[in-house]
Amino acid sequence: MRFRHRRTASAGALVAAVVLGLSSCSVVLGEEESLLDATSLTVGVKGDQPKLGLKNDDGEFEGFDVDVAYYIAEKLGFSKEEVDIVEVTSANREEKLLGEDKDKDKGKDEKVNMVVATYSITPERKTEVTFGGPYYVAKQDVLVRAEDTHIQGVRDLEGLTVCQGEESNSAARITEGLGIDIEQMNAPDYSSCIDALREGNVDAVSTDNLILAGFLAEEPSAFRLVDQPFTDEKYGVGLPHGDVRACEAVNKAISQMYQDGTAQELLDEWFGETGLEAVTGEPAHVPQFEGCG
Repeated sequence: MRFRHRRTASAGALVAAVVLGLSSCSVVLGEEESLLDATSLTVGVKGDQPKLGLKNDDGEFEGFDVDVAYYIAEKLGFSKEEVDIVEVTSANREEKLLGEDKDKDKGKDEKVNMVVATYSITPERKTEVTFGGPYYVAKQDVLVRAEDTHIQGVRDLEGLTVCQGEESNSAARITEGLGIDIEQMNAPDYSSCIDALREGNVDAVSTDNLILAGFLAEEPSAFRLVDQPFTDEKYGVGLPHGDVRACEAVNKAISQMYQDGTAQELLDEWFGETGLEAVTGEPAHVPQFEGCG
């Protein structure tokens, strides 16, 4: 389903607005088209991240992001039967939202209307995507092999090989953000990074602590979370660029999710046993939104 960013107004409508002194831009530009007007919703989530977005053996998706997506969709007026969950990767999230990602088998655009997939809000991404939220603020951390006790913080990665998912910003936050010289390895996704770490092909994987905690929970004896976070990662809800109506509705839904206790319940359900300090203790509060302009 496609959405135009704006409808153009006729010269007569423009004159009428001036004569009547109407200030609303919607009178001049026409009402914005929005995913809120759709009869169904396609949401992109990750499919390889335990406890966040994982495609199970039955082909169903499960995890914190998946539950957040369903909650938001319901608040937007879509029943669960009207929501289609599909897999996206860090490398194709923008293309999926823009309708530029071609399905090789079907030969057509595989477009999504919303992305809830550990999608960190950045100034560069905001030029192509409108972000609701954030719905959660994660912290970047480091995962290493259990026996590598000499790595106690991000600065211990100096000169070592660190894996990141393709099109991720994780390595740049270490090299450019902190000035630490690492050997960067790019993998198709973070599950591939975990494979490389297990096999000894890289020294560490660095990304958001929720992602790392999910993988650690799968193999607690194989890996160790350094647990020395060094950045804030604002997880946004990716929306078609310019869809302000949907963004404002998403922000309202996220506020409700925290206020009614659902956000904390989901964090406890998926990450309560991981030992992450971020999800224990006091109830989670509504994150500060980025704004929909």
